[in-house]
Amino acid sequence: MRVSLPHSLGKDEVRRRMHEHGHEIANYFPPGMATVENTWPHEDRMNLNITAAGQRIEGGINIDEDHVMIEMDLPPMLSFLRGTLERAVRKHGGRMLEKS
Repeated sequence: MRVSLPHSLGKDEVRRRMHEHGHEIANYFPPGMATVENTWPHEDRMNLNITAAGQRIEGGINIDEDHVMIEMDLPPMLSFLRGTLERAVRKHGGRMLEKS
């Protein structure tokens, strides 16, 4: 699953917001269904390790100057969540990237 979210905030502001709100990614899943761990291998990449319904999902978020690319490798058992997750990423991620 890949979702690109445009923004006009610049990388520094997106990084700041991602550091501040990265823990909220678990909320993209139905309540109580997932745990999320994130690491920053470099300043423009947040790796995601998600456990949902006993399945492991690996992914990440790449920060570019004008968009954020969110990728998650859904195992076949969780492919039914794809549409739900894409909508949640667009909704919650879009809110985080709105200018304030």
